[in-house]
Amino acid sequence: MFKVRTPIPKLFMKLQGIKYGKKCEFYGLPVILRTRDSEISLGNGVVIKSGFLSNLIGLYQRSIIFARAGGSIILEDDVRMSGITIYARNLIHIGKHTNIGGNTKIFDHDFHPIDPNERLEHPDAGMSSKKISIGENVFIGCNVIILKGTELGDNCVVGAGSVVSGKFANGSVIVGNPARVIKIIEGDCLKT
Repeated sequence: MFKVRTPIPKLFMKLQGIKYGKKCEFYGLPVILRTRDSEISLGNGVVIKSGFLSNLIGLYQRSIIFARAGGSIILEDDVRMSGITIYARNLIHIGKHTNIGGNTKIFDHDFHPIDPNERLEHPDAGMSSKKISIGENVFIGCNVIILKGTELGDNCVVGAGSVVSGKFANGSVIVGNPARVIKIIEGDCLKT
């Protein structure tokens, strides 16, 4: 009843030249946009929930996926997400079988310069950016913020509400603000 799929996002993606694989599903109306000099690619079986009742955790907004100024967003097969924001000016790569919890934000850049004088003169220029890499079979809880330069290895778990910046090995369980490793999960549980 609450999961109403819509073909409208696929039409908008085709018009923009955004690549997407087979069996992608969209609930509600996500905002998926790119500028001419950027790229967005969705693998097979990607699920993006965007409707108010498509995830009962309580979504604050529609999902927003936006690449601009030479940025790339690559979602591998079977990535699932709800009410997220992904904004790239560099590269955001998310591996297969990753689940991203409601209201999560992923940014590979600062939105404005850090230097106060530069911010006054050119508020949209001079910002720093670094690619983000999220491995396979990662579980990211709700309300997480992932900042530029972050690298999450395969099988990582990120606790709800964490603010993540840095490099984390395979199987890391990460929590807090700033996020830190509290446990390492042993073993390789990736699907082939």
